[in-house]
Amino acid sequence: MYKAPVEDILFTLKHVVGMDAALKKGQLGDLTEDLVDAILMEGGRFATDEMAPLGDIGDKQPARIVDGGVKTPEGWPALYKAWAEGGWNSLTAPVDYGGQGLPHMLLVATLEMWNGGSMAFTLGPTLTIGAVEAIEAHATQELKDKYLPRMISGEWMGSMNLTEPHSGSDLGVMKSRAERRDDGTYRIFGQKIFITYGEHDFTDNIIHLVLARLPDAPAGSRGISLFLVPKFLVNDDGSLGARNDVHVHALEHKLGIHGSPTCQMIFGDGKFGSEPGAIGYLIGEENKGLACMFTMMNNARLAVGMQGVAIAEAATQKAIQYANDRTQGRAPGWKGEGMSPIIEHPDVQRMLVTMKALTQGSRAITYACAHAIDMAHATEGETRRFWEERANLLTPIAKSFPTDCGVEVASLGIQVHGGMGFIEETGAARLLRDSRIAPIYEGTNGIQAIDLIGRKLPQSGGNHVRAFINEIKDVVEEVRASNRPGFGKTAEKLADAVAELTEATEWMLATLGEGKMVEALAGATPYQRLFGLTLTGAYLARGGLADASDGRDDARIALARFTAENLLSETAALKDRVIHGAESLAAARAALA
Repeated sequence: MYKAPVEDILFTLKHVVGMDAALKKGQLGDLTEDLVDAILMEGGRFATDEMAPLGDIGDKQPARIVDGGVKTPEGWPALYKAWAEGGWNSLTAPVDYGGQGLPHMLLVATLEMWNGGSMAFTLGPTLTIGAVEAIEAHATQELKDKYLPRMISGEWMGSMNLTEPHSGSDLGVMKSRAERRDDGTYRIFGQKIFITYGEHDFTDNIIHLVLARLPDAPAGSRGISLFLVPKFLVNDDGSLGARNDVHVHALEHKLGIHGSPTCQMIFGDGKFGSEPGAIGYLIGEENKGLACMFTMMNNARLAVGMQGVAIAEAATQKAIQYANDRTQGRAPGWKGEGMSPIIEHPDVQRMLVTMKALTQGSRAITYACAHAIDMAHATEGETRRFWEERANLLTPIAKSFPTDCGVEVASLGIQVHGGMGFIEETGAARLLRDSRIAPIYEGTNGIQAIDLIGRKLPQSGGNHVRAFINEIKDVVEEVRASNRPGFGKTAEKLADAVAELTEATEWMLATLGEGKMVEALAGATPYQRLFGLTLTGAYLARGGLADASDGRDDARIALARFTAENLLSETAALKDRVIHGAESLAAARAALA
């Protein structure tokens, strides 16, 4: 059974990514270390005791359409009510509308625990939190006053409606349309697919954020507007009015996350209302909806990265428990009677430690991104710009590397279980099935790589990424100066990885500067993994240094050493693929005919 890793989460926040320093400087408002501990301890209890037991139920009882609505798995509506009453939906929401205004670092920490308990359940609340951010940032005061308090309290939930049958990530070709009305509202018409929690039985009202195109809009993505479309219209006194002309048409049958309703939504076909057309309210300006939606999508990408971390953690816990219980053969050096637990076999140990290293590295990357977001909010001027650029740089890595690792770690978890991992009863297979969507949605990991090299590396003429790499070099020197025998060759191997990242980065910046986009894109995904692996080595080394300075045991040092001496060797091959892979890739195109 999953147990929220509160101790590892607190350690990473305080000693690896910088929360401790921010608290001491008073950069996180009135937040104290004691309050951080209390929030995450209670969050861990709720995730472990309340959410995790319902995870398997959600897998075995998929969401389904009943009488035109959606029924979620047994116990889930009550679980959502308890979750909302606990105040978790309001954690980082604006205080003016009933939120707690706490730092983003606490949100991602709780998101890890929620997703560890049940990723399928947590998808819905996650989207509501993102919708609140978009509305608060771009909507009129009237819309904020009417919708935000009930969304922040959890009384209503939100959804994000982008994808259409003919357009996936290319939003510029969407066909959903909007028509102006004299009363200042709009009528929305169209079909959306893959809409997570587009319909459900958690709340009475669902607030859809919908992208659509006006008749006179410019072509492409520059002509998209964002609209707020409630399932039920809201009266001036806050009570629910008439049903709006929006409904679920079908649910997708999916590889995983079965309990989460993934909906095909119809807007404006005349099924509800006095005339066809779903009533919508403009958010932001006409034809600038994509920029508004990206307020929601950027933080959603980090939230998806947390899903990768959570699945990896749950898979690692399950595999370690199984490896301790399962006996088979006699491992070298086993002195007990009979067969040894499989955890005593070196190859099983290799898989388990790899799982743990990738999980903890992914956790640190995502939390570091959240820390940068919080620092950008807490500072001004050039310092704020620095942290904004840091958050921009880390976001595509924090989405892609942990979600790739989530799949990799869940797959290793099945391997540790052997044949029993392929059997649904053990629960290892569910984690792999659930994890597989995360590298795809909120912008596939290939799109994240394009964003990383095309928009994020060139920030400040490439000087920000160079400064970040120099910070990693400082970690190398700290390890070297520590003289801790337990680190082994960590400094040497991490230094090699940093050198390879540096060479790949300079090649990428030069190639982009020469306008050779094809060559740069050919190496974008290997470069993204190279960056993520190097950061994993650096953050685990930083954790080991913190253990050493506090006189703790050497487990974190040992994990950092394993990562450096076993996993970072991949960075050399990745650098070679980045710099030399384009020509062979172009030549191999003929093999796809």
